[in-house]
This record gives sequence, C-alpha cells and structure tokens, in this order.
Amino acid sequence: MKIFPAIDIKGGKCVRLLKGDFNNLTQYNKSPLDQANAFANFGFKYLHLIDLDGALEGKLTNKNIIQNIGKINNIKIQVGGGVRSLEQIDHLLNLGADKVILGTKAIEDLNFLKNACEKFKGKIALSIDVRNGFIALSGWKKQTDILASDFVKKIDGLDISRIIYTDIDRDGTKSGPNIEGTIKFSNLTKVFVIRCFAYFCGETISNGLPASNIGSNLLLFTKFSTKYPPGFNTRDASFNKLLGSFKCSITE
Repeated sequence: MKIFPAIDIKGGKCVRLLKGDFNNLTQYNKSPLDQANAFANFGFKYLHLIDLDGALEGKLTNKNIIQNIGKINNIKIQVGGGVRSLEQIDHLLNLGADKVILGTKAIEDLNFLKNACEKFKGKIALSIDVRNGFIALSGWKKQTDILASDFVKKIDGLDISRIIYTDIDRDGTKSGPNIEGTIKFSNLTKVFVIRCFAYFCGETISNGLPASNIGSNLLLFTKFSTKYPPGFNTRDASFNKLLGSFKCSITE
C-alpha cells in the first residue's frame, strides 16, 4: 500500500472541504510549500496536490505554488485542478509534476483524454468524483447523470496511469473510505485506483482497508494537518503504530 498525503489549495492556503462544499471550508496551513516540506520530512515519497481555485475557474491558478513544491527533492507529485488543454498538461510537467490529473475536461471529452494519454504516455491520471454513484464535475459543482461504473468501461485500454476515486459524501467527514464502493469500482478496471478520503484513524488504515481485500489494484492516499494526523495523541500507542506503518509503506 502506498500513501499519498494530499494538499488542497484554495486562495493560496491549505484547506479541507466538507463533502465538496466550498462554503464549508477549513484552513489548516497558510503555506502549501511548508506543508509539502513537512510531508517530505516525514519521509513521504508521493504527494497529491489539487488546485481548487483552478477546478472552479477551469484554468491553472496556483502555478507558483505548484512550481515551488515541484522543486522539493525526493518527492513525486501528482497535480490536478482546472487542467483543460494539452498545453496545460505540458506546462505542469515542466513545473515538476510527475503525473497530471485530469477530471472535468477528460470526462466531457473522451477524445481529449485519448489524445492526452497518447501524447503524455504514463503521465496521465484520471479523477473520478462520485456522489451516489454518479460523476460530479467542475469542482464537484456540476452533477451529471453519468454512472462511474459505466464511464470506466469507456476508457478501457487507454494509457491511464491511475484513477483517483472520490466518494464526495465521505470527503472531509473523517468517517473513513467507502470500502465496499471502492472495491466494487476497482474490480471494473485494471488501472490502479487510488481511494481518496479526508482524514483517517489508525484503525481505518491498519485494519479497515486490508491489502488482502483489494490486491494490488488499490492505492490509498489521505490527508494530514500541519504536524500530525488530527485527533491523534502523540503518546498514544495507535499513533506510533500508524507512523510505523508509514515507514514501511510510503517508500515503496
């Protein structure tokens, strides 16, 4: 299992949304760069970075922040939010992104997704954000009648490096992932599926999502606050157990 800590950027700061609601936003760190460096100092090798302003506006917004984070040594970043053109993909890769996450544009325009996969082989990730099984777009503001289970069949055979699957109704609730829904979705595709959920508890990671249930088809990423996972007491045995599990999983 690989763990991708996540940074969501809004207004130049690290934030968390509750169920994708931009009116229900919590700020956790004023500096995304400081947060990224904190993750790197923990020993993480991967980072998930989302430009929420870009997702809303349909264009890259926090370029300087992304570029500075891309300069951090020994950490690979996947970046998304507002990517609508091949030129923007190329620009993000030049800024230091290892993978570029496509969402709204890729789902609305399959030809664009196909062209991106052909031009940037191994560099394209796809974000599929669902509410009650149906895909939501444009920063989760636009609800579609497209079932995620139907859409994933249309992209079979494309050179997509990974799918980031988010159950919007769980996001930001600290209730853990929709394990049953994740397993069901991941069984529909051969592409690696990253299960996204905001915040976690030791039981969720160590016991709630055993690798034996998922196989190699599921990667897991989650979110931190500035220093430690929220709700954890650093003297608590479960916290130290969790950090121990990081050490053996984040470097794979």
